[in-house]
Amino acid sequence: MRDILNDLDRDPIDPAASIRAEGRRALPKRFYKEVSTRPGEGGFEILLDGRPVRTPARARLAVPTQALADALVQEWAAQGAEIDPVRMPLTRLVNVALDGVAQNRDAVADEIVRYMGSDLLLYRAEGPEALVARQAEQWDPVLDWLNTAHGARFFLAEGIRHVEQPADMVARVAALLPRADALALAALSTLTALTGSAFLAVALAAGRLDADAAWRAAHVDEDWTIERWGEDAEATARRAARERDMRAAARLLELARA
Repeated sequence: MRDILNDLDRDPIDPAASIRAEGRRALPKRFYKEVSTRPGEGGFEILLDGRPVRTPARARLAVPTQALADALVQEWAAQGAEIDPVRMPLTRLVNVALDGVAQNRDAVADEIVRYMGSDLLLYRAEGPEALVARQAEQWDPVLDWLNTAHGARFFLAEGIRHVEQPADMVARVAALLPRADALALAALSTLTALTGSAFLAVALAAGRLDADAAWRAAHVDEDWTIERWGEDAEATARRAARERDMRAAARLLELARA
């Protein structure tokens, strides 16, 4: 059990690395028949044949809502003859939250804040005009919401030239981070890293965007390039892995408060 859960604790921020690692090792055999939940001290626990699942740090795998527990049960129950961690993104992310983020909430939140000073949405293409317009269409509504709802206004830059953002504006968005909630912070950290934008992550958490809209906004530039030059199979696989983990993080945000 210990080795299996260590496999599930690989960093969800680099899903491509997880896939490569799994391809180099044999997957463990499924050893259980029944997966269930029960109320416990830390929330709703996950059970395999009646025995509690533990995280790599030996904490009981327990979550605050029945809806999230049911989703974890589905991941474990969906495993075939072998246990494939790549197909358990929610379980992996919850393990990271319970074992790592819970003990380092401020450090994780501060890393998200660092993205805000040079957020993807603030750096616009110099051309062509159609790409500039597409970025504005996808990104401006998020920045407008930060301004109108939270009084946070930022400077835009063209190209890669760094533009220093007002510290007080960054602080206003940083105040939206749920520093006391390890599950939400783990989800936001993953969303930020996979989209390149803390602003998209915060907007998704606030219900201003759904996962589809956030994913499209994060890939305006990439999609533009693909439309003109195509995409190779390896890049497609990497993108699919990132999208799977991004959607798991968005789902975690939803289910943890259901």
